[in-house]
Amino acid sequence: MALSKSHAVSIALLAFFVCAVVSSDPDPLQDFCIGDLNVVPGINGFPCRNSSTVTVDDFIYSGIVNSSNTTNINRSGAIFGTVVRFPGLNTLGLSIARLDFLPEGIIPPHTHPRASEMVYVEEGTVYAAIVTADNRLFARVMNRGEVMVIPRGLIHWQMNVGRTNAKIIATLNSQLPGIQFIARSMFGSRPEVPDEVLEKTFFLDERSINQVRSNFV
Repeated sequence: MALSKSHAVSIALLAFFVCAVVSSDPDPLQDFCIGDLNVVPGINGFPCRNSSTVTVDDFIYSGIVNSSNTTNINRSGAIFGTVVRFPGLNTLGLSIARLDFLPEGIIPPHTHPRASEMVYVEEGTVYAAIVTADNRLFARVMNRGEVMVIPRGLIHWQMNVGRTNAKIIATLNSQLPGIQFIARSMFGSRPEVPDEVLEKTFFLDERSINQVRSNFV
């Protein structure tokens, strides 16, 4: 039986949205496209540099060799290798990060709106967790050599529960995955989220709200 025009349009739209959900960044159309960071990026990334100027150094990133800064309230730090720091990632749908933790350090709950993530515990012992859209908690203590996958957009965090420093290497399937920390987004945004919203959402009084906000000044 032939499909009506409306059914055909519906099927086409469904196929489009399914592809959009399961894919990450667009596939590249060439062997490489080292990003020209001097030009404003478009929807698919930065324009390609002239290939004649490309060297092997454009395919290597040394930004995560050294530890990140952990002298902060969270006792942790992160160094991201996204396309804006590593132009060789342009159009490849990849980025990398190094996470460092002092004892009791934490990377607070956050999301990556444009990427799924895989974290590899290179040193130490961390408590890693994911919260799904139906508020299920998936959490476990991870040891050196173990890997966790974090689906795109889900709230997650990692916390050092060992007695020594910890280190995680993370890879993400977007050259610009984005990151949104839950607490900072609500209490450290500019302009400020209205007190009434915070009071009704977190059941806090004005004094508590101001105290939390002071951590994000």
